[in-house]
Amino acid sequence: MRVLWTEQAWARLAEIEAFVGRDDPEAASRLVDRLIDRGEALARNPDRGRKLPEIPGSGLRELLVGDYRIVYRRGSKEIEVLTVFEGHRLLRREELPEDR
Repeated sequence: MRVLWTEQAWARLAEIEAFVGRDDPEAASRLVDRLIDRGEALARNPDRGRKLPEIPGSGLRELLVGDYRIVYRRGSKEIEVLTVFEGHRLLRREELPEDR
């Protein structure tokens, strides 16, 4: 399986890096690398994350990585990472990429 990242997911990673990087650029880079590595690891174990509780029946899953949530959808041949955001927030359907 391959992992595809949406434009929104890449934008959120950039926002996270910029925010954390204000205090510690090296820590920000390590954090984003870790988020990407964990997202890419879904290719080997796509069911690792739990079902997204905020949007039941959507087929969306999430992987918790530290204080962040990686939201993704598993397809038959690929995993699509839709967004990444702070773990304390609830995801609203309208925050997902447009074509979801």
